[in-house]
Amino acid sequence: MKETVGTTGLVFNEPLLWEKSKKGRMGYALPKADVPHAPLDAALVSEGPDFPELSEVDVVRHYTRLSQWNYGVDSGMYPLGSCTMKYNPKTNERQAALSGFAGAHPLLPEALCQGILELLFHLERYLAEITGMDAVSLQPAAGAQGELAGMLVIHAYHRNQGRQRLKILVPDTAHGTNPASAALCGYRSVPVPSGARGILTPDMVAPLMDEDTAGIMITNPNTLGLFEKNVKAIAALVHDRGGLVYCDGANMNALLGMVDMAATGVDVLHLNLHKTFSTPHGGGGPGSGPICVKKHLAPFLPVPRILKKGKTYRLSEAFPESIGKLHAFFGNTGVMIKAYSYILSMGPNGLKRASQLAVLNANYVRKRLKDCFHLPHDGLCMHECVFSDKHQLPHHVTTLDMAKRLMDYGFHPPTIYFPLVVSGALMIEPTETESKETLDRFIEALRAIAREARETPQTLKNAPGRCKVRRLDEVGAARRPCLTG
Repeated sequence: MKETVGTTGLVFNEPLLWEKSKKGRMGYALPKADVPHAPLDAALVSEGPDFPELSEVDVVRHYTRLSQWNYGVDSGMYPLGSCTMKYNPKTNERQAALSGFAGAHPLLPEALCQGILELLFHLERYLAEITGMDAVSLQPAAGAQGELAGMLVIHAYHRNQGRQRLKILVPDTAHGTNPASAALCGYRSVPVPSGARGILTPDMVAPLMDEDTAGIMITNPNTLGLFEKNVKAIAALVHDRGGLVYCDGANMNALLGMVDMAATGVDVLHLNLHKTFSTPHGGGGPGSGPICVKKHLAPFLPVPRILKKGKTYRLSEAFPESIGKLHAFFGNTGVMIKAYSYILSMGPNGLKRASQLAVLNANYVRKRLKDCFHLPHDGLCMHECVFSDKHQLPHHVTTLDMAKRLMDYGFHPPTIYFPLVVSGALMIEPTETESKETLDRFIEALRAIAREARETPQTLKNAPGRCKVRRLDEVGAARRPCLTG
């Protein structure tokens, strides 16, 4: 490459606050006491916390310098596969920050929060229309809780039918949290291998779907970035044997406006508003994982439910077959407001276009890199593509080495070593928000790294060499973690 995004320019070092502390320094001055001093009871006096003593400028510079080390989606591309780390329009942040929304206390009476309830009521219906499902609950507070809620609904359905079952089928290309969600509901996960083309086939599911099996958990598109095109036939097979179909919809940003999920045979679908519908994702921030269900499962949705009577909106818990409450209050409503704003600003055509661009970008990356990196499944992908380090291993270069080297070129590494069905996986999701120019720079960096793997492999073994911190002893950190700060 002639020019890289990364640079070796001025990067400030910054010690710990305690190392900068000097006795007597402070960043504030209290007014003179207007009451006489009085001694405290000796039993109440202690040495107090070990606060560093710093001037105001010391504190400001400390946190400013730390902020300059941060890397975020506002700084550059996040090609993390299966995470949808896309740029999100700032207007949606603005709507969620409006004082009427941000300042609303969760204990407000319904009469004083009609605006929020109306917004959430309509958001449920928008999500139902987008997915083709019949009913929606916004209650789950994250994707994993959406999975759990979906499994609880399936469990409640079978219990209501008087035929509780013991197992759930989980494909090897499903999201990694699916087996845990099933286990929390008392189910035993039964792995289902994907076929030679990386997708499920009915003949693999049929022998495993028996009268003790509650259903199947499908991730579509799956973690290889491939559309499960046999999903209708598999769903029909599961339904014929009394089971239900759960779909992990964390990858819905490839399907908006393109696929009617209900028509594919799905009974329960969870969505990640913080991936697909415009909320900054990652860093431990709040999420939202609504579940969408077919009509026969609506009675089991979590409470409270939002009902409309005349022009009034209210919360109701009068659903005796419900799986119950998932948490206090209503959930991360700020995330929901951003999703509502995103849907209204994009409209049906905009949402469809976003999915088309996500698929286009992923296939552009796949096509431009497949001569440099091994592609286990070379065919049309959806929102992400998965390579491996098979071509680099003869030069003793691994996926981890290439990910570390990518930081020297100024790019955040993609997801590595996942999904587990691909050895040495390099999983790339460019999302719909990255331009061709950004993708070309990213592709050029990876092509340069592939050349280095052949010609100067030691460069990769020592990477990163231009970052603030050089390669860490990850094995030592795992074996001897320092948890005290």
